[in-house]
Amino acid sequence: MYQTRSTGGMLIEHGEGKHLHVDPGPGAMTNMNRIHYDLSRTDSVIVSHAHPDHYSDAETVIEGITFGGWKKRGHLYGSPTVINGEGTLGPCISKYHLNIIKETTVLEPGAVLEIDGMRTEVCRTEHSDHTNVGFRFDSGNGMVSYVCDTGYSESIAEQHRGSRVLILPVTTPDDLRIPYHLCTADAASFINLVKPELAIFIHLGIVMIKRGPEKQASETESKTGVRTVAVRDLDTLEVGKTLSISPSRTYNDEWIPDSSP
Repeated sequence: MYQTRSTGGMLIEHGEGKHLHVDPGPGAMTNMNRIHYDLSRTDSVIVSHAHPDHYSDAETVIEGITFGGWKKRGHLYGSPTVINGEGTLGPCISKYHLNIIKETTVLEPGAVLEIDGMRTEVCRTEHSDHTNVGFRFDSGNGMVSYVCDTGYSESIAEQHRGSRVLILPVTTPDDLRIPYHLCTADAASFINLVKPELAIFIHLGIVMIKRGPEKQASETESKTGVRTVAVRDLDTLEVGKTLSISPSRTYNDEWIPDSSP
């Protein structure tokens, strides 16, 4: 309720023009419009767990994938609570949207998937939605880990050892811990175990933003010796021989996509 930046959500372009949308939360559709990205270009969508900052715009993305339901295409990957529901959590996707998407896969830790040609490992987390999962994506230029929301433990971090890029949801600053989430001190422990080339802070809570995410990232870099960046909405990570982060080009005009089934 105090979200000032997007906490979940990323768009991955990979392979030969394939697009995967991961955890489209509040404002995902609007942000895609700001960079002039047509949702109908999307091939697949992942929803890691049944919390609204990770799923609220997922049905909108499915509408884009299927041209508003006119063309049955695309693939939805979701945790058990997202797809089927369990207890008080989920399901998060309506029967209508489950019907218009071509394929649906329920995610389980330990699974290895080929998502539109990109090898993807599904990882365990420790979260209040116990079905929540993280991921390791094979970029072709090294593994990129999206840890997703989790508390810290060595066993959780071990899954991501060897990743070139470590994307960490760091909700709170310093050693200010809340259940099932990472603080900056936990992030440093995570980074020291995994030893990536680059660590990225996302999922920044309001207290973290008040303390200064850039300062928290800089202090973590000093402690770990690993380049650490707190990103802003619509930043772009390029994974090649080198790793670069830059703001996406945004537009303020009223853009109307030129797409059809």
